[in-house]
Amino acid sequence: MKNRIFAAGLLLVLLVLGGCAGLMLQPPSVTLAHMEVTEVGLFEQRFAFKLRVVNPNNAEIAITGLSFEIELNNEPFAKGVSSKPVKVPRLGEALLDVTAVTGFTGVLRQITEVFRGSRDAMSYRIKGRLITDSHGTFNFDERGKLDLPKLDKQR
Repeated sequence: MKNRIFAAGLLLVLLVLGGCAGLMLQPPSVTLAHMEVTEVGLFEQRFAFKLRVVNPNNAEIAITGLSFEIELNNEPFAKGVSSKPVKVPRLGEALLDVTAVTGFTGVLRQITEVFRGSRDAMSYRIKGRLITDSHGTFNFDERGKLDLPKLDKQR
């Protein structure tokens, strides 16, 4: 009798664990889709970013907020947060408009690199945390590369 109760309990635990595994979601990927300067001041600059959030799961993800940091060419560049909600459809994507702030030295460092002409592309890294309504939080850390236009050095 005790063996049957033990076997039934073990089967119940395995079924519960198997059901929970089916609810586990893969983290969405987050990449930069667009960047625009919105405000320039002596001590800080504000940028508007469009972030592309791609959901590889077979379930919709309702994002209620996020925090993020952006690096350009392996240097810290900007930080931001957002509480704008967005729903990312199952096996789909959504664009999220966010604002980020950077200091003068971060911008100056990047402008100097571009005008030196030492780079034909700019690498970026965006990392942070997505907050959802019912799936907890997802950390993200993505890298990419942006091709830069060629500057005429004779001018």
